[in-house]
This record gives sequence, structure tokens and C-alpha cells, in this order.
Amino acid sequence: MLFRHGLAAAVLATAALSAPARADMVQFHATLSGAAEVPPKTTAGTGDAKATLDTNTKALTYIITYSGLSGPATMAHFHGPAATTANANVVVPFKNPVTSPITGSATLTDAQIADLMAGKWYANVHTAANPAGEIRGQMMH
Repeated sequence: MLFRHGLAAAVLATAALSAPARADMVQFHATLSGAAEVPPKTTAGTGDAKATLDTNTKALTYIITYSGLSGPATMAHFHGPAATTANANVVVPFKNPVTSPITGSATLTDAQIADLMAGKWYANVHTAANPAGEIRGQMMH
């Protein structure tokens, strides 16, 4: 009997040590439009932003697609912290060129993660005709 309990404990300990660390993968999404800009813009441009946060490594990976802008995108980024009715500073700039699709990754701070999780980040794509931003969308999970 003692042997069986010892064997069971050894098997459980081995399984626990060999199990991979579990990280939460949190998905975020935003639909980008001119109407979401502050102030709103009239544009045929639309877009979609998707991001995944690995809470273990604090790595955020993203893909932003867009079409129909008034001209070529000049820059694009994540901004925050801000409500849907406010503007904020850049928190993650996207590397040039910012042609669709824009892909990348960034390692976030704890404060940035808290703001992102609270829905206080937005994705924004800028053009020459709309230097403050032509399309925008709030990142939600």
C-alpha cells in the first residue's frame, strides 16, 4: 500500500514538473472607421485590427488591415490610454512601411497591459489628407 501511494505521488510530481506553464492568451479586436476618429472624419476607409496578448511573456502580436483610404497610409499606431471620445499619445508605433496588412509585436509594461485590458487603447491609421488619423477603432476583448 505504501508503495502505491509513493508511486502515485511520484507520477503526479513528474506530471506537474513536465507540464508547460500556462499563459492566458487574450484576444483583442477593433473595427476601424472614420466615424470613430475624434473628431469624426468622412472617409470610405475601413479597417480591422486584431491582437493577441500573451499574459505570461507580456508580448502583444497584431495584424491591422485596411482599405479605401484617401491616400497611402503615412503612419499607424496604438494609442492610449483614452476613452472612445478622447485622443491619446502613441503607445506602440508600427514599423514602416505601414501598408496593409501591418503586422508586428511589442512587449508591454504592466501599466500598458492594464490600460489595454480596460479598453483604453485604440488603433489609428493616418494619411496625408488626415494627418491626425483617418480611421480608428477601440481595442476590445
